[in-house]
Amino acid sequence: MATKKKKGLMITAIVLGAIVLIYAILALFPRPKNFALDNPMMKQSEMPLLIAHGGGNKEFPDNTLEAFYNAYSVDENVMMETDVSITKDGVVILSHDTTIDRKTNAVGEISEWNYADLIAQEVDFSYTNKTDSETDRLIEGSERKKFKNPDGVEVTPLDVEYPNGVTARHESVFLATTLEELITCFPKNRINVEIKQSGELGKRALAAVVELLEEHGAFDRVVLASFHNEIYDEFKRMQKAKEVPETFMYSPGTGGAVNFYVLYLLGLDVFFGDNMCVFQLPTEQYGFDLATKSLVDRAHAHNLAVHYWTINDKEEMRKLIEIGADGIMTDYPHRLQEVYDEYTA
Repeated sequence: MATKKKKGLMITAIVLGAIVLIYAILALFPRPKNFALDNPMMKQSEMPLLIAHGGGNKEFPDNTLEAFYNAYSVDENVMMETDVSITKDGVVILSHDTTIDRKTNAVGEISEWNYADLIAQEVDFSYTNKTDSETDRLIEGSERKKFKNPDGVEVTPLDVEYPNGVTARHESVFLATTLEELITCFPKNRINVEIKQSGELGKRALAAVVELLEEHGAFDRVVLASFHNEIYDEFKRMQKAKEVPETFMYSPGTGGAVNFYVLYLLGLDVFFGDNMCVFQLPTEQYGFDLATKSLVDRAHAHNLAVHYWTINDKEEMRKLIEIGADGIMTDYPHRLQEVYDEYTA
Protein backbone atom coordinates (compact mmCIF):
# COMPACT_ATOMS: atom_id res chain seq x y z
CA MET A 1 0.00 0.00 0.00
CA ALA A 2 2.81 2.38 0.95
CA THR A 3 4.60 1.60 -2.31
CA LYS A 4 1.40 2.29 -4.27
CA LYS A 5 0.95 5.61 -2.48
CA LYS A 6 4.58 6.52 -3.09
CA LYS A 7 4.21 5.71 -6.78
CA GLY A 8 1.08 7.91 -6.95
CA LEU A 9 2.90 10.82 -5.36
CA MET A 10 5.78 10.37 -7.77
CA ILE A 11 3.44 10.45 -10.79
CA THR A 12 1.74 13.60 -9.40
CA ALA A 13 5.14 15.23 -8.90
CA ILE A 14 6.18 14.35 -12.45
CA VAL A 15 2.95 15.78 -13.89
CA LEU A 16 3.29 18.98 -11.85
CA GLY A 17 6.94 19.24 -12.83
CA ALA A 18 6.01 18.84 -16.48
CA ILE A 19 3.36 21.57 -16.17
CA VAL A 20 5.85 23.93 -14.51
CA LEU A 21 8.42 23.15 -17.21
CA ILE A 22 5.90 23.82 -19.98
CA TYR A 23 4.94 27.15 -18.39
CA ALA A 24 8.61 28.06 -17.99
CA ILE A 25 9.23 27.32 -21.67
CA LEU A 26 6.12 29.29 -22.72
CA ALA A 27 7.25 32.22 -20.59
CA LEU A 28 10.51 32.33 -22.57
CA PHE A 29 8.75 32.24 -25.94
CA PRO A 30 8.68 35.67 -27.61
CA ARG A 31 5.12 36.98 -27.86
CA PRO A 32 3.81 37.24 -31.42
CA LYS A 33 3.44 40.73 -32.85
CA ASN A 34 -0.30 40.71 -33.33
CA PHE A 35 -0.01 44.00 -35.20
CA ALA A 36 2.88 43.55 -37.61
CA LEU A 37 3.67 47.22 -38.35
CA ASP A 38 4.66 50.15 -36.15
CA ASN A 39 1.55 50.65 -34.05
CA PRO A 40 0.14 54.21 -34.41
CA MET A 41 -2.25 53.57 -31.51
CA MET A 42 0.67 53.45 -29.05
CA LYS A 43 1.32 56.64 -27.09
CA GLN A 44 3.58 59.05 -28.94
CA SER A 45 5.20 60.68 -25.89
CA GLU A 46 5.38 60.20 -22.13
CA MET A 47 1.69 61.02 -21.87
CA PRO A 48 -1.06 58.74 -23.19
CA LEU A 49 -3.00 59.84 -26.25
CA LEU A 50 -5.75 62.26 -25.27
CA ILE A 51 -8.86 60.63 -26.75
CA ALA A 52 -12.00 62.76 -26.98
CA HIS A 53 -15.00 60.50 -26.34
CA GLY A 54 -17.67 61.59 -28.81
CA GLY A 55 -15.54 64.69 -29.23
CA GLY A 56 -15.64 65.34 -25.47
CA ASN A 57 -19.38 65.07 -25.07
CA LYS A 58 -19.71 66.78 -21.70
CA GLU A 59 -18.20 69.96 -23.11
CA PHE A 60 -20.11 70.08 -26.41
CA PRO A 61 -22.92 67.99 -27.92
CA ASP A 62 -21.99 64.38 -28.55
CA ASN A 63 -20.55 63.33 -31.92
CA THR A 64 -20.83 66.72 -33.57
CA LEU A 65 -18.17 68.36 -35.70
CA GLU A 66 -18.21 71.25 -33.25
CA ALA A 67 -17.34 68.96 -30.32
CA PHE A 68 -14.32 67.66 -32.24
CA TYR A 69 -13.17 71.19 -33.04
CA ASN A 70 -13.41 71.95 -29.32
CA ALA A 71 -11.22 68.93 -28.55
CA TYR A 72 -8.79 70.02 -31.26
CA SER A 73 -8.50 73.41 -29.54
CA VAL A 74 -7.27 71.56 -26.43
CA ASP A 75 -4.70 69.41 -28.24
CA GLU A 76 -3.99 69.52 -31.97
CA ASN A 77 -2.87 65.89 -31.75
CA VAL A 78 -6.06 64.75 -30.04
CA MET A 79 -7.34 61.31 -30.99
CA MET A 80 -11.04 61.34 -31.79
CA GLU A 81 -13.50 58.65 -30.75
CA THR A 82 -16.79 58.48 -32.58
CA ASP A 83 -19.72 56.16 -33.31
CA VAL A 84 -21.28 55.77 -36.74
CA SER A 85 -24.41 54.51 -38.47
CA ILE A 86 -25.45 54.52 -42.11
CA THR A 87 -28.47 56.46 -43.36
CA LYS A 88 -31.13 55.36 -45.84
CA ASP A 89 -29.29 57.16 -48.66
CA GLY A 90 -25.97 55.49 -47.78
CA VAL A 91 -24.18 58.25 -45.86
CA VAL A 92 -22.17 57.35 -42.75
CA ILE A 93 -23.00 59.83 -39.99
CA LEU A 94 -21.76 60.26 -36.44
CA SER A 95 -24.19 59.10 -33.74
CA HIS A 96 -23.85 57.14 -30.52
CA ASP A 97 -27.33 55.65 -31.01
CA THR A 98 -28.86 53.99 -34.04
CA THR A 99 -31.85 56.31 -33.59
CA ILE A 100 -31.90 60.10 -33.41
CA ASP A 101 -34.49 60.25 -30.60
CA ARG A 102 -32.09 60.93 -27.73
CA LYS A 103 -29.74 63.43 -29.32
CA THR A 104 -31.96 65.54 -31.57
CA ASN A 105 -35.27 67.39 -31.91
CA ALA A 106 -36.56 64.67 -34.27
CA VAL A 107 -37.19 60.92 -34.02
CA GLY A 108 -36.58 57.75 -36.01
CA GLU A 109 -34.06 55.08 -36.93
CA ILE A 110 -31.02 56.53 -38.70
CA SER A 111 -31.43 53.85 -41.36
CA GLU A 112 -34.90 55.31 -42.13
CA TRP A 113 -33.66 58.88 -42.57
CA ASN A 114 -31.92 60.32 -45.62
CA TYR A 115 -28.88 62.40 -44.75
CA ALA A 116 -30.11 64.97 -47.25
CA ASP A 117 -33.31 65.36 -45.22
CA LEU A 118 -31.44 65.66 -41.91
CA ILE A 119 -29.59 68.63 -43.39
CA ALA A 120 -32.52 70.16 -45.28
CA GLN A 121 -34.69 70.05 -42.15
CA GLU A 122 -31.83 71.33 -39.99
CA VAL A 123 -32.27 68.52 -37.45
CA ASP A 124 -30.41 69.70 -34.34
CA PHE A 125 -27.99 67.20 -32.74
CA SER A 126 -27.73 69.09 -29.45
CA TYR A 127 -30.22 67.36 -27.18
CA THR A 128 -30.01 64.93 -24.26
CA ASN A 129 -33.57 63.59 -24.25
CA LYS A 130 -34.81 60.73 -22.09
CA THR A 131 -35.11 57.52 -24.08
CA ASP A 132 -35.91 53.91 -23.37
CA SER A 133 -32.63 52.16 -22.52
CA GLU A 134 -33.55 49.08 -24.58
CA THR A 135 -34.61 50.81 -27.79
CA ASP A 136 -33.14 54.33 -27.66
CA ARG A 137 -36.62 55.55 -28.55
CA LEU A 138 -38.03 58.74 -27.01
CA ILE A 139 -40.15 58.13 -23.92
CA GLU A 140 -43.66 59.26 -24.80
CA GLY A 141 -44.60 62.53 -23.14
CA SER A 142 -41.06 63.33 -21.94
CA GLU A 143 -39.83 66.87 -22.34
CA ARG A 144 -37.05 67.48 -24.84
CA LYS A 145 -33.88 68.67 -23.16
CA LYS A 146 -31.15 70.81 -24.71
CA PHE A 147 -27.50 70.01 -24.05
CA LYS A 148 -25.77 72.07 -21.35
CA ASN A 149 -22.05 72.28 -20.66
CA PRO A 150 -20.47 71.56 -17.23
CA ASP A 151 -21.36 75.11 -16.14
CA GLY A 152 -25.03 74.44 -16.89
CA VAL A 153 -25.04 76.71 -19.93
CA GLU A 154 -26.60 75.93 -23.32
CA VAL A 155 -23.99 76.26 -26.06
CA THR A 156 -24.09 77.08 -29.76
CA PRO A 157 -21.67 76.37 -32.61
CA LEU A 158 -20.43 79.94 -32.20
CA ASP A 159 -19.02 79.08 -28.76
CA VAL A 160 -16.35 76.79 -30.22
CA GLU A 161 -12.75 77.95 -30.53
CA TYR A 162 -12.13 77.15 -34.20
CA PRO A 163 -8.73 77.05 -35.93
CA ASN A 164 -7.82 79.93 -38.21
CA GLY A 165 -9.81 79.83 -41.41
CA VAL A 166 -12.63 77.69 -40.01
CA THR A 167 -16.07 79.14 -39.30
CA ALA A 168 -19.21 77.71 -37.73
CA ARG A 169 -21.46 75.68 -40.03
CA HIS A 170 -24.57 77.22 -38.47
CA GLU A 171 -25.17 79.95 -35.90
CA SER A 172 -27.46 77.93 -33.63
CA VAL A 173 -27.96 74.37 -34.91
CA PHE A 174 -25.54 71.46 -34.47
CA LEU A 175 -26.09 69.82 -37.84
CA ALA A 176 -25.61 66.12 -38.60
CA THR A 177 -21.92 65.31 -39.09
CA THR A 178 -20.60 62.77 -41.56
CA LEU A 179 -17.60 60.54 -41.04
CA GLU A 180 -16.17 61.98 -44.24
CA GLU A 181 -16.31 65.47 -42.71
CA LEU A 182 -14.44 64.23 -39.63
CA ILE A 183 -11.75 62.54 -41.74
CA THR A 184 -11.24 65.53 -44.04
CA CYS A 185 -11.49 68.31 -41.44
CA PHE A 186 -8.81 66.62 -39.31
CA PRO A 187 -6.47 65.07 -41.90
CA LYS A 188 -3.67 64.23 -39.46
CA ASN A 189 -5.55 63.07 -36.37
CA ARG A 190 -6.08 59.49 -35.25
CA ILE A 191 -9.72 58.45 -35.14
CA ASN A 192 -11.49 55.56 -33.45
CA VAL A 193 -14.68 54.60 -35.32
CA GLU A 194 -17.21 52.30 -33.65
CA ILE A 195 -19.82 50.67 -35.91
CA LYS A 196 -23.10 50.91 -33.95
CA GLN A 197 -25.51 49.11 -36.25
CA SER A 198 -25.60 45.32 -36.22
CA GLY A 199 -26.30 42.48 -38.64
CA GLU A 200 -26.46 43.13 -42.37
CA LEU A 201 -27.06 46.84 -41.78
CA GLY A 202 -23.88 47.02 -39.69
CA LYS A 203 -21.95 45.21 -42.43
CA ARG A 204 -23.28 47.72 -44.94
CA ALA A 205 -22.07 50.55 -42.71
CA LEU A 206 -18.67 48.86 -42.36
CA ALA A 207 -18.32 48.52 -46.14
CA ALA A 208 -19.10 52.24 -46.53
CA VAL A 209 -16.55 53.14 -43.84
CA VAL A 210 -13.84 51.04 -45.51
CA GLU A 211 -14.64 52.75 -48.83
CA LEU A 212 -14.13 56.15 -47.17
CA LEU A 213 -10.82 55.07 -45.65
CA GLU A 214 -9.62 53.91 -49.04
CA GLU A 215 -10.80 57.08 -50.78
CA HIS A 216 -9.02 59.35 -48.29
CA GLY A 217 -5.97 57.18 -47.61
CA ALA A 218 -6.84 56.99 -43.91
CA PHE A 219 -6.22 53.32 -43.08
CA ASP A 220 -3.04 54.22 -41.18
CA ARG A 221 -4.78 56.55 -38.71
CA VAL A 222 -8.29 55.15 -38.28
CA VAL A 223 -9.03 52.15 -36.07
CA LEU A 224 -12.38 50.37 -36.24
CA ALA A 225 -14.34 48.88 -33.35
CA SER A 226 -17.68 47.21 -32.67
CA PHE A 227 -19.36 45.37 -29.82
CA HIS A 228 -21.21 43.21 -32.35
CA ASN A 229 -19.52 39.84 -32.92
CA GLU A 230 -20.62 39.61 -36.54
CA ILE A 231 -18.94 42.96 -37.29
CA TYR A 232 -15.75 41.90 -35.50
CA ASP A 233 -15.80 38.66 -37.49
CA GLU A 234 -16.17 40.73 -40.65
CA PHE A 235 -13.05 42.75 -39.68
CA LYS A 236 -11.11 39.50 -39.52
CA ARG A 237 -12.65 38.09 -42.70
CA MET A 238 -11.79 41.21 -44.72
CA GLN A 239 -8.27 41.13 -43.35
CA LYS A 240 -7.76 37.44 -44.10
CA ALA A 241 -9.19 37.85 -47.60
CA LYS A 242 -6.83 40.80 -48.14
CA GLU A 243 -9.70 43.07 -49.06
CA VAL A 244 -8.03 45.75 -46.93
CA PRO A 245 -4.38 46.89 -46.78
CA GLU A 246 -1.86 45.72 -44.20
CA THR A 247 -2.39 49.00 -42.33
CA PHE A 248 -6.02 48.07 -41.59
CA MET A 249 -6.60 48.44 -37.84
CA TYR A 250 -9.33 47.21 -35.53
CA SER A 251 -10.07 46.62 -31.87
CA PRO A 252 -11.79 43.48 -30.56
CA GLY A 253 -15.22 43.39 -29.03
CA THR A 254 -15.87 41.90 -25.61
CA GLY A 255 -15.14 38.34 -26.75
CA GLY A 256 -11.71 39.13 -28.16
CA ALA A 257 -10.70 41.11 -25.09
CA VAL A 258 -11.87 38.35 -22.73
CA ASN A 259 -9.97 35.78 -24.76
CA PHE A 260 -6.71 37.72 -24.39
CA TYR A 261 -7.29 38.41 -20.68
CA VAL A 262 -7.93 34.75 -19.83
CA LEU A 263 -4.85 33.64 -21.77
CA TYR A 264 -2.83 36.38 -20.04
CA LEU A 265 -3.98 35.19 -16.60
CA LEU A 266 -3.05 31.60 -17.49
CA GLY A 267 0.30 32.64 -18.95
CA LEU A 268 -0.82 31.27 -22.32
CA ASP A 269 -1.17 34.53 -24.25
CA VAL A 270 1.53 33.30 -26.64
CA PHE A 271 -1.43 31.55 -28.31
CA PHE A 272 -3.41 34.77 -28.84
CA GLY A 273 -3.52 35.15 -32.62
CA ASP A 274 -5.92 37.98 -33.52
CA ASN A 275 -4.21 40.48 -35.82
CA MET A 276 -5.80 43.55 -34.24
CA CYS A 277 -3.92 46.59 -32.90
CA VAL A 278 -5.50 47.99 -29.72
CA PHE A 279 -7.50 46.96 -26.69
CA GLN A 280 -10.15 49.46 -25.61
CA LEU A 281 -10.94 48.57 -22.01
CA PRO A 282 -12.82 49.78 -18.96
CA THR A 283 -10.66 49.94 -15.85
CA GLU A 284 -12.75 47.21 -14.18
CA GLN A 285 -15.13 44.54 -15.42
CA TYR A 286 -16.99 41.81 -13.51
CA GLY A 287 -14.83 42.50 -10.47
CA PHE A 288 -11.53 42.15 -12.39
CA ASP A 289 -9.05 45.02 -12.27
CA LEU A 290 -8.03 45.69 -15.87
CA ALA A 291 -5.98 48.80 -15.13
CA THR A 292 -2.69 47.14 -14.21
CA LYS A 293 0.87 47.71 -15.40
CA SER A 294 1.25 43.96 -15.86
CA LEU A 295 -1.63 43.79 -18.33
CA VAL A 296 -0.42 46.85 -20.25
CA ASP A 297 3.12 45.46 -20.42
CA ARG A 298 1.86 42.10 -21.67
CA ALA A 299 -0.19 43.80 -24.39
CA HIS A 300 2.89 45.80 -25.38
CA ALA A 301 4.81 42.55 -25.71
CA HIS A 302 2.33 41.69 -28.47
CA ASN A 303 2.76 45.15 -30.07
CA LEU A 304 -0.78 45.98 -28.96
CA ALA A 305 -1.85 49.34 -27.57
CA VAL A 306 -4.16 49.75 -24.56
CA HIS A 307 -6.74 52.55 -24.35
CA TYR A 308 -9.05 52.98 -21.35
CA TRP A 309 -12.60 54.36 -21.32
CA THR A 310 -14.41 56.46 -20.21
CA ILE A 311 -12.21 58.28 -17.69
CA ASN A 312 -13.47 61.53 -16.14
CA ASP A 313 -11.87 61.38 -12.68
CA LYS A 314 -8.45 63.03 -12.29
CA GLU A 315 -7.11 60.42 -9.86
CA GLU A 316 -8.04 57.64 -12.26
CA MET A 317 -6.33 59.57 -15.07
CA ARG A 318 -3.14 59.78 -13.00
CA LYS A 319 -3.23 56.05 -12.25
CA LEU A 320 -3.49 55.21 -15.95
CA ILE A 321 -0.56 57.48 -16.74
CA GLU A 322 1.53 55.66 -14.12
CA ILE A 323 0.77 52.16 -15.45
CA GLY A 324 1.78 53.17 -18.98
CA ALA A 325 -1.61 53.32 -20.74
CA ASP A 326 -1.38 54.33 -24.39
CA GLY A 327 -4.59 56.31 -24.46
CA ILE A 328 -7.19 57.76 -22.11
CA MET A 329 -10.69 58.35 -23.42
CA THR A 330 -12.60 61.12 -21.69
CA ASP A 331 -15.75 63.23 -21.90
CA TYR A 332 -13.71 66.22 -20.63
CA PRO A 333 -10.70 66.99 -22.87
CA HIS A 334 -9.83 70.15 -20.91
CA ARG A 335 -9.78 68.21 -17.63
CA LEU A 336 -7.48 65.50 -18.97
CA GLN A 337 -5.15 68.11 -20.44
CA GLU A 338 -4.94 69.78 -17.02
CA VAL A 339 -3.68 66.47 -15.60
CA TYR A 340 -1.14 66.09 -18.40
CA ASP A 341 0.06 69.63 -17.70
CA GLU A 342 0.85 68.61 -14.11
CA TYR A 343 3.44 66.15 -15.47
CA THR A 344 4.98 68.47 -18.02
CA ALA A 345 5.09 71.71 -16.01
